[in-house]
Amino acid sequence: MPDAPFPAIEPFATRTLEVGAGHRLYLEEVGTPAGTPAVFLHGGPGGGLQTGQRRLFDPERFRVVLFDQRGAGRSTPKRGLEANTTQELVADMERIREALGIERWLVVGGSFGALLAVAYAEAHPDRVTGLVLRAVFLGGADEIDWAFRRGPETFYPDLWRRFVELLPEAEWADPLAAYGARILDGDAKRQAAAAWAWHGFERTLSVLKPGSLALPDSLDPKSFRRKTPPASPILTWHYMRHDFFLAHGALLDGAGRLAGIPGIIVQGRYDLLCPPRTAEALARRWPAGELRLIEAAGHAAAEPGIQRGLLAAIDEIGRKVG
Repeated sequence: MPDAPFPAIEPFATRTLEVGAGHRLYLEEVGTPAGTPAVFLHGGPGGGLQTGQRRLFDPERFRVVLFDQRGAGRSTPKRGLEANTTQELVADMERIREALGIERWLVVGGSFGALLAVAYAEAHPDRVTGLVLRAVFLGGADEIDWAFRRGPETFYPDLWRRFVELLPEAEWADPLAAYGARILDGDAKRQAAAAWAWHGFERTLSVLKPGSLALPDSLDPKSFRRKTPPASPILTWHYMRHDFFLAHGALLDGAGRLAGIPGIIVQGRYDLLCPPRTAEALARRWPAGELRLIEAAGHAAAEPGIQRGLLAAIDEIGRKVG
């Protein structure tokens, strides 16, 4: 069983795939073409691929598909919101699977990637050999309120105060909506300032020991030098304002469709963005899924305990389904 990421690896194939509404997805394959098929789903929404994600899989055993979701990474249009919904991302996975001639695959995803993995598995259980989930998030209003308001207020009141007080006082009553309005603003500098503040806020919450509270000194567009906004805050707000395009409780209610799909949930005990309650609720409704709580760990996949847990889970489920 691996206890460290596999060596860096380059894709054996890359391509772009047109999926409709002007979206063109970047995708890559790593490992061995004859290996156990798997697909990796990045978080965010809008997080995009990172080369380290390839290293979670044994390249001699897996054929791994990684892709930038709509609006993210190398997919185009960058930060594109039109026809960017949970349902379209699920449909994209089927388009990719069919284009690559894969009958069934192991699905791996964390945070928003876990939401997408569960949504896909419930829609297409016959196409899923197994699931490995990290930091389960299912798009519920209570989860959103905890991640972006109650959690920071409770555990990082200093960060929350700085985040809110970057706004004019008249907007303090609903700071998330105020940031959202700026994030979708047509003025590029105004949008970038708000998006980078949101990015720093969320990044601080994602690790157990963040160090400094990485927020800008001001949202004044005139003093803000970074013109290009990160994709994740824009896409995250887009999904948040539409309740992740899901009916209330839809994914938990549909968990019965996961019956017979083996899986492991790797969950940080002190994950502030996606606390263990949701993972435990999903595990109760998914008898073939095992919840593994990682002590002294937060949200980020790069945290040592989470990384080891993911490597072990992918290895174990891969052997079971391979």
